[in-house]
Amino acid sequence: MADSTPLLYQLNSVKSESIPPPLEKHHPSLDSTIERCIGDFGWAQFLQALLVSSAWIFDAQQTFITVFTDAHPAWHCTSNQLDCNSASNICNLQKNSWAWNFPAYTSIISEWNLECATSIITGLPASSFFLGCLVGGLVLATLADSSLGRKNMLFLSCLTMSLSSFLTVFSTNIWVYSALKLVCGFCRATIGTSALVLTIELVGKRWRGQVGVIGFFCFTIGFLSLPAIAYLNRLSSWRSLYLWTSIPGILYSLLVHFIVRESPRWLLVRGRKEEAVATLKSIAPPNHSWSFSEVSFEQEMSNNNGNVYSTIKMLVQKRWAFRRLLLVMVIGFGIGMVYYGMPLGLGNLSFNLYLSVTLNALSEIPSSMFTILLIGKLNRKLSVLAFTTLSGIFSIMCALKGEVWTRLQIGLELVSFFSACTAFSILLIFTIELFPTCVRNSATSLVRQAIVFGGVFSPMLVTAERRDGISSYVVFGLVIGCCGLFAVCLPETRGRTLFDTMDEEEHKEKAACNGVGDVLA
Repeated sequence: MADSTPLLYQLNSVKSESIPPPLEKHHPSLDSTIERCIGDFGWAQFLQALLVSSAWIFDAQQTFITVFTDAHPAWHCTSNQLDCNSASNICNLQKNSWAWNFPAYTSIISEWNLECATSIITGLPASSFFLGCLVGGLVLATLADSSLGRKNMLFLSCLTMSLSSFLTVFSTNIWVYSALKLVCGFCRATIGTSALVLTIELVGKRWRGQVGVIGFFCFTIGFLSLPAIAYLNRLSSWRSLYLWTSIPGILYSLLVHFIVRESPRWLLVRGRKEEAVATLKSIAPPNHSWSFSEVSFEQEMSNNNGNVYSTIKMLVQKRWAFRRLLLVMVIGFGIGMVYYGMPLGLGNLSFNLYLSVTLNALSEIPSSMFTILLIGKLNRKLSVLAFTTLSGIFSIMCALKGEVWTRLQIGLELVSFFSACTAFSILLIFTIELFPTCVRNSATSLVRQAIVFGGVFSPMLVTAERRDGISSYVVFGLVIGCCGLFAVCLPETRGRTLFDTMDEEEHKEKAACNGVGDVLA
């Protein structure tokens, strides 16, 4: 492999030459420059992407673990009283006339006697988790773009999430438990964003869609592992689920710290050229020849070295960026309400909880495979619109009454959840393609927080359905269907080059607007 001196010389030579703003048709972008250095896609990049994407496994486990730990346990009558039957409200029965089917320590509901608590109390732990995700995303959103970088953000998020999950084992009441769930949600807020952006920035544009979906596939594995772990520990304390999911997460965090490499894109934009060269050399094929064209990014570097929230300021100041951000966040809110709400509401269906959660997790596999195989051909805008509409229709159909509809309920729910999963995957890839490198992680993180914000309301809606008969599925369907309509206002990005600076992206936006104006004229 060639020495890195010529590479650094060409990078530094940008400072001393008068070069106009880098436009795609005049100067190669950083996208194509990195591809020439490391090749289109190799084993080193694949292994790095696989290791980084594995963070989604632990993310999924902590996201949906309350489906089992906070579940309402089954109960049975212990007396022959006429008013005691399976349809009775246990809050109206004498305490000695009924009993739990399993030991009280299998769920927080039975251990802490919450069976008659309000929907706000029983839904508090799950809502606290999503609220923590929301606050954490807003507070930590720009750190991966500014001071910490993608790798360190991923490492710290995984480690602190796993440690707070481990401490949950020592909860003594619903309030301590909810507080720790809040901390856990705060810590995990940037895991998915950092993992997704770091994975995509390690490869060329031809493979970024397929590699980006690896994370969603790993999330499915984590989701799918939960019913298996819960079933094996169904007679054990709910605390055992937190032990089985937190300890492997701590060990994984150490692997990330010592093995994963930082994004070369981020290092270059931050001016850390020597480290960027070392990273590029480590992931390039051994027989690959090195070349690096002149790319002007010095101006963006100076703009991005300010305070932590400079990237948010950049997004708000540019009208086109702010408009795009608002639109994808609204769409994300609708998707999040269904994506996080439906698994939490499975206990309300007349179906086995372990099997229904397993089927929901399995439905993410065809969703991920569909996205992997067709992401290169899919129109981003129309795909998001189609899948959100489909999810909304089938979610509303889940609320229909009658014996026939009850039998079809789990199938309708699976179609709706599958559509929401696919829309989720495409929306995140769409978001990454809509924003340049200097603000990409922040924009993607904000969109994920909008998705999580939709999840904040889901636990209470689900609990309200259990107590008051309010159909959460109708609310889910209406929200995702209406929010998905905003996709028609976004530009299409399929096959487009990833830009690195706001000026490049703005030039592309203006060129597109001028092109439309010329056509109309």
